Amino acid sequence: MKKKFKRLAVAFTGISNSGKTTLIIKVAQQLQNNGYKVCIVKHDPKNKAVFDTIGKDSYKFSQIGIDVIVVSPDKTTYFKKETSTIDDIIALFNDFDFLLVEGLKTLPLPRICVCRNKLDKNYFEISDTLAVDDTIPRNMISEGMNILDLNNTNEIIAWIEQNGKKV
Repeated sequence: MKKKFKRLAVAFTGISNSGKTTLIIKVAQQLQNNGYKVCIVKHDPKNKAVFDTIGKDSYKFSQIGIDVIVVSPDKTTYFKKETSTIDDIIALFNDFDFLLVEGLKTLPLPRICVCRNKLDKNYFEISDTLAVDDTIPRNMISEGMNILDLNNTNEIIAWIEQNGKKV
């Protein structure tokens, strides 16, 4: 019998160096340890990510402007010469339990705003809940905002399971 996947998606947002990546890694590791298949999408708005080394074959292939897939014993890497929609990405991942998205503020996904050391209220209107630690005074948070403990992975996963969007 084929496994039925949850296919729940949630996004994480927040200012640079707020702890988004660290939180996503902790959540993903715990979900994986619990037997779930997890996929991650990271937004690179400034096009800074480097995926290959200059001079290597895959780099040479991608430089001529075509899409390239590199298959090795431990991974498959896909170099595509145009942006992808979230639906394109979901189709590539296919079967998964949890899709964790870092950034992509315009996606219509339930969103956790990660706040550490600083609050940026501009994120409040696009976020469904805040994940904060002790560096954020609670009296600075607008009344009515849902608050999670940034250091309590179980609490954050419970929120994701309850609020994640079925995709």
